[in-house]
Amino acid sequence: MDNVSVRQDMRDFLKLENKLEKKLSEHHCSVLASILLMSPEVQDELDMEKYNTSVEGRQLLVQAVRNCRKARFTDCGLSVTHLAVIASALKSNPSHLTELDLSGNHLQDSVAVKLLSAGLKSPNCRLETLRLKHCMLSDTDFDSLVSVLKSNPFHLKHLDLSGNNLQDSGVKKLCGFLESPHCSLETLRLQSCCLSQISCDSLASALRSNPSHLKHLDLSGKELQDSAVKQLSGFLESPRCRLETLILWGCRFEATGGDALVSALKSNPSRLKHLELNFYNGLQDSGVKKLCGFLESPHCSLETLRLRSCSLSESSSYCLASALRSNHSHLRLLDLSFNSLQYSAVRQLCGILESPHCRLETLELVSCSLSESSCDAFNSTLSYRPYNLKHLNLCNSHLQDSAVKKLSGFRESPNCRLETLDWFDM
Repeated sequence: MDNVSVRQDMRDFLKLENKLEKKLSEHHCSVLASILLMSPEVQDELDMEKYNTSVEGRQLLVQAVRNCRKARFTDCGLSVTHLAVIASALKSNPSHLTELDLSGNHLQDSVAVKLLSAGLKSPNCRLETLRLKHCMLSDTDFDSLVSVLKSNPFHLKHLDLSGNNLQDSGVKKLCGFLESPHCSLETLRLQSCCLSQISCDSLASALRSNPSHLKHLDLSGKELQDSAVKQLSGFLESPRCRLETLILWGCRFEATGGDALVSALKSNPSRLKHLELNFYNGLQDSGVKKLCGFLESPHCSLETLRLRSCSLSESSSYCLASALRSNHSHLRLLDLSFNSLQYSAVRQLCGILESPHCRLETLELVSCSLSESSCDAFNSTLSYRPYNLKHLNLCNSHLQDSAVKKLSGFRESPNCRLETLDWFDM
């Protein structure tokens, strides 16, 4: 089959593929995989979620991975045979694959993990992103996998191991990978990994020893003791730290840990762009006030701030809104959901929106128990001038009919720039 025929067949099948109402048969998937493999052009992406077909049909498409840059096989029930095909793609010369998502596939078979490890270890492997969320990796398999990453650390930039029950031995090897002078990892996600205190301490220490590359860190769902928080704070304080995103949802630690964390942010504020905390993070009024000091810094360039369920008092709410008002030119998204915001704090938020320097595009206030006076303040502010705000979420705030009517009237105004306005109770 010549190149012209291949391109024509690809056009015909891709038209069929893009009709989501048309379910692809297993035969279609097999033929499509062959066409993709024979294409003279490397395909940008193979995403199984985009195909309207059966599990068996998606599995037939796996063979096309050899001619793709990105492959997403989430919840595909991959077998050892499929892993062998993927490993072959990683080892091929040249290997085109730079992004691989195997999330939701239970890699409990040691043979499957050995095949994947062999692919990752290959000198031809150029993988930059590896996602293994909820893969139920065993202790032995995780040890083997991380050892391979350590032996070939040059290309990997993004690693997601969320939802795996990592043991101390595996985390120790992961730390060895992070400490390698050749490691250039930029994203590390360990959400809900049930790390022990020993593992948390080791991980924070490893990040502190080699902080220059990491930009995105997600440690959500960890039981961080003060010792681990202090190690993490040392990492954040390092002048070599380049972290841009820090996510600590559900990370339980004491008020002293929260104070140490915020002090570290304040001491080195220029890099961080996205910060997500919640009430487990030991942010009492003292911690919020220190956080305000970080927000007020002229070097603070935060673009996203999420403080959900932080039990903000009236005093800390007022302090937070005042701090954002004093230095908010970078902030694009503010999420204060599940905090009972008093009218004084809402008025301060309106003051932020009224400023000509405000760049806020998204404001999330879900379940904030807003009074009618607070809604009137928002309505008055937004009616006066729409500013840059595009998304306003007031869901589950139990708004009175009069407040809803005013907000609806504002939405219909020709001056309204909002793209989404939500106030419904779920």
